[in-house]
Amino acid sequence: MSSGVSKKGLFVTLEGGEGAGKSTQIDMLKQKLEEAGFEVVSTREPGGTQGAEIIRDVILSGAAEAYGPEYEASLFAAARLDHVENLISPSLTAGKIVLCDRFIDSTRVYQGITGRVDMDYLHALEKVVCGMCMPDKTIVLDLEPEEGMKRATTRRSSDVSPDRFEKEKLEIQVKRREAFLSIAKQEPDRCMVVDASGSPDEVHANIWDGLSPTIDRLTSK
Repeated sequence: MSSGVSKKGLFVTLEGGEGAGKSTQIDMLKQKLEEAGFEVVSTREPGGTQGAEIIRDVILSGAAEAYGPEYEASLFAAARLDHVENLISPSLTAGKIVLCDRFIDSTRVYQGITGRVDMDYLHALEKVVCGMCMPDKTIVLDLEPEEGMKRATTRRSSDVSPDRFEKEKLEIQVKRREAFLSIAKQEPDRCMVVDASGSPDEVHANIWDGLSPTIDRLTSK
């Protein structure tokens, strides 16, 4: 079970559908924060630690799909437990800024809302796995699903097949977009929605503008 964490740092997650540019924006944000003098850890889910990366391979290969969304949700939770205990929590305790490509909201959307796993079950997993290690700020990169799928296809090498989630139909991607926006509306203090349709530099500038007040609070502690 994940223990509580005394957070001195800042935990920022980036969420959104396929092709929204989360990895690109994390790289740009990491560089900006390091230039400002912060220690930054960038990571991803599923993955981020050796054990979690092994589980990532199983999930994204589609090997667990036949066992149902509850099984997948349990695998995500196992990966997250290792990730939180061995990377995220220690980094926050050390006063670092952690930037994570996907976290609890992706599980709520992919396994919960569109996978139809009971939300009470998912919230119970969150409580056990994350403890007090929850995001301080979540950036939802919002993009039309059609454009997101085009981007995801373009960035993939011709000899690489779509992963478990990239291959799903546009209808499901539309529902996921709606779900992310719904979460952001329900938790406005934690979540901010950023239009991801512009250039990487434009999106980065909007993220920085929205995140700056949170960064300022961190420096004033």
